[in-house]
Amino acid sequence: MSLSEIQTRLAVAAETAGRDPADIALIAVSKQQPLDRVEAVLQAGHRVFGENRVQEAAGKWPDFRADHPGVELHLVGQLQSNKARQAMELFDAIHSLDRPKLIDTFARLAQDMGRCPQLFVQINTGEEPQKAGIAPADTDGFIVRCRAADLPVAGLMCIPPVDETPSLHFALLAKLAERNGLSGLSMGMSADFETAIAFGATHVRVGSAIFGERPAN
Repeated sequence: MSLSEIQTRLAVAAETAGRDPADIALIAVSKQQPLDRVEAVLQAGHRVFGENRVQEAAGKWPDFRADHPGVELHLVGQLQSNKARQAMELFDAIHSLDRPKLIDTFARLAQDMGRCPQLFVQINTGEEPQKAGIAPADTDGFIVRCRAADLPVAGLMCIPPVDETPSLHFALLAKLAERNGLSGLSMGMSADFETAIAFGATHVRVGSAIFGERPAN
């Protein structure tokens, strides 16, 4: 697969759903990818990227941004509280607001820094005990707390269970977002982003289908 093929598939999926492809952000997830592959995608003109770890992003994106203006960087992995300041300095959006402690941390740091990235609340739609995120039943109250802290919540994010039909989880996330007046839906990855688009995804997170399989460690 390649960037151009994924862009074409995104456009077809959007048009099939009666949507404008320009309303869907393709986040190229570059975690653990060789720098030459990332450079190739940048050279092709793509500017929206995702990383899972703050430390990895800090090691490579300042240089890439210096050479390629206009990069928009999204944190799509879980965030440790002690990395929150660095994440807020580095990323334009954070897709993993997944626990009450981070509300307080983001609110305090936003006051100190005078800015805050766009935030997506991660919802554990499958209620999997090993997975981070807010339970669907707790979503409304959590968003109330975020808004009381004056945090810029742009939308919701989910990662469906691998053994369940993703459309059920995408539909649930869309329902929760609509109920809370949120337009952003970060859902869909390499294997299911077209289905996510049919259910209203505004941000899809695609890695290996763009860059190729990650090299073995």
